[in-house]
Amino acid sequence: MTAGNNGADTPENDDPFAHLYRSEGGEGGAGASGAGTPRQPGVPRTSYNQVRTVGERQYGTQQGQPGYGRQNPRSASAHYAAPETLPGGGAADRTRPVPMAPEPRKSRNGLLIGAVAVVAVVCIGIGAAMLTNSGQSKDENGAKNPGPTAADSVEPSKQPSTKPTPGALPKDDAGALRLEGGATTAKDVPGARTASGSYVAGMNTPGASATWTLDVDTAGQYKLWVGYGVPGKDANLTLNINGQALTRPISLHNFAHAPEGAWDKGWTKSWSLIQLNKGTNTIKLSCENGNQCEVNLDQVWLDRP
Repeated sequence: MTAGNNGADTPENDDPFAHLYRSEGGEGGAGASGAGTPRQPGVPRTSYNQVRTVGERQYGTQQGQPGYGRQNPRSASAHYAAPETLPGGGAADRTRPVPMAPEPRKSRNGLLIGAVAVVAVVCIGIGAAMLTNSGQSKDENGAKNPGPTAADSVEPSKQPSTKPTPGALPKDDAGALRLEGGATTAKDVPGARTASGSYVAGMNTPGASATWTLDVDTAGQYKLWVGYGVPGKDANLTLNINGQALTRPISLHNFAHAPEGAWDKGWTKSWSLIQLNKGTNTIKLSCENGNQCEVNLDQVWLDRP
């Protein structure tokens, strides 16, 4: 046997893989000569190893035991399965993105605490603004109001303050005065500025009067304010201070510009300068001869000139 010649008859017969495609019963097949079989002329050389069909080799098994190559697919381990054999498996499923876990719900306690804090800040701001405004307000009783000489009346510019303060001047409802000569309280006409809505009526009867007894700390000149209502026309009453009648009556004009006969539209106020003594004083409003007494009275109060 020369170099390059392995003993085959011809180069094409020297095929080490010939046993793979020859039939088992044919010439030179798996059942042909095994190891130690003498070479026959014209017969291709066979493999030195035992020839088996692909898939029949036993790996790590004893003789007579079934090998991996011949395992029944149905008897395969139930603990393993290819991904593509699972329900819904396949390439598309293997590339499907893993869903993200939902974010935990945010607690509402933080939002509630924030809302309460905002409301508290707003309430504090409103309270501070109210305190500031109240500190800037002025006492109406101390305001100056230019007026005429004694016994004259003018149209009022503002309502006096009813807030009780130290040293405040007296103020009363007309119904609390001493009524005489036919003067009486009533509630028929709406609009009176008293808490109960009552007023003094019947002043148009000659001799009717309302007397106010009051105390002041200092003698001097004061403004006497009178709240009243007229039926769309002017009126006046005689003013008597500490038993002495003034020469000029207090004028009770139709400052509300009410139409004639409209008692409920005629509520207004006027004032007159008077001189009072220190201590107790009496002020009397009465209907005397020469007065125009068609008027209702609701309040009386003092103010400083």
